[in-house]
Amino acid sequence: METPKIFESEFQFCEILWENEPVNSTELVRLCKEKLGWSKATTYTVIRRLSERGAVKNENTMVSSLISREEVQAYEINDLVQKRFRGSLPAFINTFAKHEKLSEADINELEKMISDYRKGQ
Repeated sequence: METPKIFESEFQFCEILWENEPVNSTELVRLCKEKLGWSKATTYTVIRRLSERGAVKNENTMVSSLISREEVQAYEINDLVQKRFRGSLPAFINTFAKHEKLSEADINELEKMISDYRKGQ
């Protein structure tokens, strides 16, 4: 199954869901009111839309995710690299590194990731 597009407000909703799932829809309405200022109707609309797109399920008033935070993040990064950098990961990293300060810890972690990737891990 392909990861569905998750818009920013939906991602904020998913963050709440991932932290609390499975969660009763009444409790989810309360959490969304508290953390996002949403009405009951807004919360149920988002649940319905994400259910229709295969991102969440709502069975017997219990809501849970069908996709992970990492899957959504990977989709967003892949979409960004494809749209803005013509599919070039090096171009993305180069632009990012030019405009964001990378700490020694960041550089070491990137080097380790590349080394592990080369080893097939």
